[in-house]
Amino acid sequence: MFDVYERESRVALTAVRAAASLCQTVQHEMDASVLEKEDRTPVTVADFGSQALICRALRDAFPGDPVIAEEDSAALQKADHADVLHQVVDRVRAQIPDADAEAVCDWIDHGNATSYRDRFWTLDPIDGTKGFVRGDQYAIALALLVDGRPRVAALGCPNLPDDFSVETPETKGQVFLAVRDEGVLQLPVDAEEAVGPVPIHTSDTQVPSEGRFTESYVSAHSSHDLAVEVGHRLGIDVPPLRIDSQAKYAMVARGNAEIYFRLPRPGTDYVERIWDHAAGSLVVEAAGGTVTDMHGMALDWTHAPLLAKNEGIVATNGHFHQEVLEALAEQNAQA
Repeated sequence: MFDVYERESRVALTAVRAAASLCQTVQHEMDASVLEKEDRTPVTVADFGSQALICRALRDAFPGDPVIAEEDSAALQKADHADVLHQVVDRVRAQIPDADAEAVCDWIDHGNATSYRDRFWTLDPIDGTKGFVRGDQYAIALALLVDGRPRVAALGCPNLPDDFSVETPETKGQVFLAVRDEGVLQLPVDAEEAVGPVPIHTSDTQVPSEGRFTESYVSAHSSHDLAVEVGHRLGIDVPPLRIDSQAKYAMVARGNAEIYFRLPRPGTDYVERIWDHAAGSLVVEAAGGTVTDMHGMALDWTHAPLLAKNEGIVATNGHFHQEVLEALAEQNAQA
């Protein structure tokens, strides 16, 4: 599919598809009480199971590559979490029949690297917990970083239709596979679907006022109010496309939206994690878009696991990125 990083992209695609299958099974079997009781068990099972499958695949294919992932198995191995561990093992065994608790925990902890290397992977096994619990959008985000830049990304969006404009899309569930300087392919998350890879690109919208934002349902780590004010400055009057997880990056990459903000809320000192942005940002850039922090600086991945030298995230279709940054700066100066 790609001329460079061919093996890495193939392994990443297969691993993310396997994890998506596990997550879909867990999500489909949840009942309404999960949302009512705020029971995190299903998302915990899917989180750990997803990380186990992906880290096992990476360890087998690239044993020398560290992985910086969101989870570790310490809590899972506590006596009062024995039932959750049992559920995780059962889910993994559906794909790896000889898996046991020790092996599953070992695979999870293969993602326990904690510092920057010249070559490493980063993984968010489930990005968008609230969307997952609602039965809505979430993402599985895997990226390979080499020499300080994301080079390969596999962004799995198991509930995302291939086309928002039709009532019955051809496929539900997509993987966005990107290689820097080689483009992005959209593929069905189910490898059995008879739909081939489709190259995607950001929209051709040239004027900010004709653009559209994509944002999260909730504003836990991003200021929706600031985004609204910047939108007014840009003349944008269409409502934002609200969707959970790094699927927002995919929306910009394939032209469903033109702008994605992740802006710090006033009074907070939250620092972004690399696993929340590495895969998505590469998908946008490889599709022709632009991603920087809110001050126009390139994202600095060399302080992994944090984006410690950056503040906020701005992703656009690439045609009016500077205008968006200027409107943001003007709004911040006025606040």
